[in-house]
Amino acid sequence: MIDEVRGKEDYDIVPVKRFFTCKNYQADGFHYRQPWVIGVQEDIECLTKRVEEAEQVIKEVPNLYKQIETLEAHVKILTGQVDNLTVQVADLEKLCFG
Repeated sequence: MIDEVRGKEDYDIVPVKRFFTCKNYQADGFHYRQPWVIGVQEDIECLTKRVEEAEQVIKEVPNLYKQIETLEAHVKILTGQVDNLTVQVADLEKLCFG
């Protein structure tokens, strides 16, 4: 989106303007009232940012999947080593106390 500012004579071509207005609007500087198009532009910018953030997360999913596979392989190896140690401890107990 390109931000563009035009002169008032070009900007006010729509006979009926729409506004986003705070429900407690007063011209006291604490509440807002802005043209409808500005509110829509802000929402589009916010949604664009969220989509870009979601794209970054989606791009990381394959890497995370590979990391999970690697961790699962390590867990399998460690489980085998623990099982082997358990057998060795059992054999030692038989020799010492059996």
